[in-house]
Amino acid sequence: MTKEGYIVVTGETGGVDDPLPNVTFLGDAYPNPFNPSTTIKYSLKTAGVISLDIYNIRGQKVKTLVDEFQNAGFHNVSWNGSDSSGKPISSGVYFYQLRTEDYTAVKKLILMK
Repeated sequence: MTKEGYIVVTGETGGVDDPLPNVTFLGDAYPNPFNPSTTIKYSLKTAGVISLDIYNIRGQKVKTLVDEFQNAGFHNVSWNGSDSSGKPISSGVYFYQLRTEDYTAVKKLILMK
């Protein structure tokens, strides 16, 4: 059975298990603009190693939020506007990038203090 945005997987007993997304997708950050933190949502069609990184306007990596194997499904991660050493970053435009083995997407974030 298919519903909009995900596939419903049925178990051997015929019951409905957890829904799985039928696409890998980088969602919007909310709130955006943000202060002091934002949540980034994404879905993974298949399990695998993924990375979710934050970059500044110059393309320099500010922080890695996720760099690990994750199961297929819906995920989210919060970011508190700090760099990789834990120091708060300045107001401005930033980008977040999701990378998997066969998918890459970038979206914009604005930190307003």
